[in-house]
Amino acid sequence: MPPRGADLVMQALAQVGVRTVFALSGNHIMPLFDAALDTGVRLVHVRHEAAAVHMADAWARLTGEVGVAMVTGGPGMANAVGALYTCLAGESPMLLLSGHAALSQLGDGAFQELRQAALAEPVAKASWLAASAAGLPRDIARAIRVARAGRPGPVHVALPVDLLDASPKAPALPDAGSFVPEARPLAEAAAHAIIAALGAARRPLIIAPPALCSREGRRLLAGLAEATGVPVIAMESPRGVNDPSLGALPEMLASADLIVLAGKPLDYTLGFGKPPTVDAACRWIVIDPDPALIARAARRHAPLLAALADPAAAVTALSRAAGGRADPGWRNAVATALARRPPECDTPPEGALRHPAAMCRALRGWLKERPDTVFVSDGGEVGQWAQAMLAPEERLINGVAGAIGPAIPYAVAAKLARPAAPVLAVLGDGTTGFHLSEFDTAARYRLPFVAVIGNDARWNAEYQIQLRAYGADRVQGCTLSPETRYDRAVVALGGHGEFVGPGDDLPAALRRAFASDRPACVNVVIESSPTPTLHR
Repeated sequence: MPPRGADLVMQALAQVGVRTVFALSGNHIMPLFDAALDTGVRLVHVRHEAAAVHMADAWARLTGEVGVAMVTGGPGMANAVGALYTCLAGESPMLLLSGHAALSQLGDGAFQELRQAALAEPVAKASWLAASAAGLPRDIARAIRVARAGRPGPVHVALPVDLLDASPKAPALPDAGSFVPEARPLAEAAAHAIIAALGAARRPLIIAPPALCSREGRRLLAGLAEATGVPVIAMESPRGVNDPSLGALPEMLASADLIVLAGKPLDYTLGFGKPPTVDAACRWIVIDPDPALIARAARRHAPLLAALADPAAAVTALSRAAGGRADPGWRNAVATALARRPPECDTPPEGALRHPAAMCRALRGWLKERPDTVFVSDGGEVGQWAQAMLAPEERLINGVAGAIGPAIPYAVAAKLARPAAPVLAVLGDGTTGFHLSEFDTAARYRLPFVAVIGNDARWNAEYQIQLRAYGADRVQGCTLSPETRYDRAVVALGGHGEFVGPGDDLPAALRRAFASDRPACVNVVIESSPTPTLHR
């Protein structure tokens, strides 16, 4: 039989090396499920459409490939679209394929008819409705090319079901080059000019974007720091300069006399580059793949130099152009500042309940024994304690979007991407509720990981905001039940559960959870504490 549109989609994905697609079934994508059987593309069938997007996001960050999620049309697409915002802010190359009402029925009240391309447009690099069955392979090639180009990000393509079922005449897959984005290297002259400016500065900083916070990206950044002697800081936290994993960064940022944005947008995470976050006399160099973001930075600060280039290519070019290392004094001062932590991290306050710092100190021992552990962190205050105190070789966090909820899907995908490595997720009880059902996915696919839930029975980030802004007598909508047994829910979903109350042995519970070789939950009752801050 001649290939259908659905076959062409799956063949195009296989051609570019996609081997895993995160999906939730539905009427409009049944042809794609059928076609996947003949291409060797594995479908990981999840419990919520947003979880499929989060898993594809994590897959992309860990593997460097384009992560692919597939959902049905109408409400399925609507469920998925919110998770695209986290991918967009996290600069994650990801493709969302949504089934869609038949083209031949549009405007007549088709089943689950929805303007899906328009729905995804604000939270994607590109979003469109496929127009022909023969053109579907080109749609896939274009989508993957756009997702990987410049600043990586999500792309959405809506696939009408009648195109998936159609068998076009003389279909052809695109050539391999159609999937490859056009490179934007940093010009050699610009690289040498930037290196000269760094050499002339007394207190320079290079700031890198979320796209370079992967293992490979951090390797490139470490090479640049070594080649130039200039501090290189990667930023990916929704708390920006107040990211507790970056210690006393605000002090160093305020002292800098030159900041090079190596693909890092000038936005709220840097206080928009204004005093007191950055000194008014500080000079700027802006490297970015997006002309609009160069222009946006220039509206606030006339840059010493601006260059259009891909971040990874720019970092590589700067490393090659470096002619000598700067005086180590400033770099050492920055490193010392970034390593600073609040005193609670070393000596948690004593109390009736376990302090979140004490919980994280217990987790340090595991990471010391297994440095290959993939660390996942999500949630408000609990997530910040974990990120401040745990320094793994590889981590996944919810990113600049600041949306909570992805930790459990991230952990599932992390175990698929790194099957030989332990996966440790640390999250709050609030964020646990978003995708608890994905423990069922992990159990079905036999993907063991351990989720440590810091359970303080409240939405603590919002509680702390209300407490500071309005006072204790005006706090509302932040209470969760202290009786909720997330560990028992995970057991019911096919996993392993541990409850750790005051005085219970957390390290022993953690070891039992990893030894269970099942998706596991360690439900730890903790004190409700604000995010760690440095005492000045």
